[in-house]
Amino acid sequence: METKKLKAGIVGCGGIANGKHLPAMKRLGYFEIVAFCDLVEERAVKSRENFGTEDARVYTDYKELLKEELDVVYVLTPNSSHAPVSIAAMEAGKHVMCEKPMAKTYAEAKAMVETAERTGKILTIGYQCRYRADSAYLKRACENGDLGEIYYAKAHALRRRAVPTWGVFLDEEKQGGGPLIDIGTHALDLTLWMMDNYEPEMVVGTVYRKLADQKETGNAWGDWDPEEFTVEDSAFGFIRMKNGATINLESSWALNTLDVREAQTSLCGTKAGADMADGLRINRVHYGRQCVEKPALDAAGVAFYDGSADDPNEIEQRVFYKAVTEGAPLVVEPRQALVVTRILEAIYESGRTGKPVYFE
Repeated sequence: METKKLKAGIVGCGGIANGKHLPAMKRLGYFEIVAFCDLVEERAVKSRENFGTEDARVYTDYKELLKEELDVVYVLTPNSSHAPVSIAAMEAGKHVMCEKPMAKTYAEAKAMVETAERTGKILTIGYQCRYRADSAYLKRACENGDLGEIYYAKAHALRRRAVPTWGVFLDEEKQGGGPLIDIGTHALDLTLWMMDNYEPEMVVGTVYRKLADQKETGNAWGDWDPEEFTVEDSAFGFIRMKNGATINLESSWALNTLDVREAQTSLCGTKAGADMADGLRINRVHYGRQCVEKPALDAAGVAFYDGSADDPNEIEQRVFYKAVTEGAPLVVEPRQALVVTRILEAIYESGRTGKPVYFE
């Protein structure tokens, strides 16, 4: 039976569109990408040439794109426009895939959730790390109760010297922050999802801009411009949940450390613990002995096939497609993403004020 194709519009034709979403959409063949929008018209034209249908249209105003007969809209813009574009798209009758983080602020993210619930349109957020093989395995273990009660966790998002120097990553006004809202969001999302705990009680945060004015930085993508670096270079949060569990969140684009880990979680439960420091490792006591389980996630069996799991980006697109066409459940629910944004905002607030932030 022929696959029903969804008519898709793309708002934002930068790196995340061309590096993540559009290639995966093209490989799967579930979508007809018929409209492209970007403030820089040349970017939209190039994306259309590489990924669009023959008659795909180009826009520089997303409101014009939303007049098209589209099933889904992808919001792949800077963080500051996630909420207005997503809300307008749902109001126009489109289902929405919005890149992470959900929004620049909690208030904006809450408005997105409320719009989705009022309009009945599907809204999901691009936390593709949930679809990795290690994440899927660990989630299954957590759901099965293998770790017991998870009462302590760490969310890891640390780079040594890998500050993104392109686009608007360093622009506080457009992004709302630096590494915390950029990569810390993935680590926190993974951690909350594994714990299945979305009820924070209190947050204490520290936010630093300590290395941003340095020269000869040794940065992976070349020296950054200190004048453009208006966001933090590191941020850390201590999160206490209402059930008493605690989470430490560490995020940095540039930290003088060799303990570099990104989009990872470490979990400590009453029955076992888990981390992703050297592949996925689950530590437990078995028959009175400490032991470590390391699942073979590549499932290698023969010389010419390593059994590798699907690309997480393709799984993300498949889940969204089935949610729209079949009513299948989402993996990333908007109210989960809302809590991530709320905690990130609280860390920034605590960093500014030097005081804890308490939730209702």
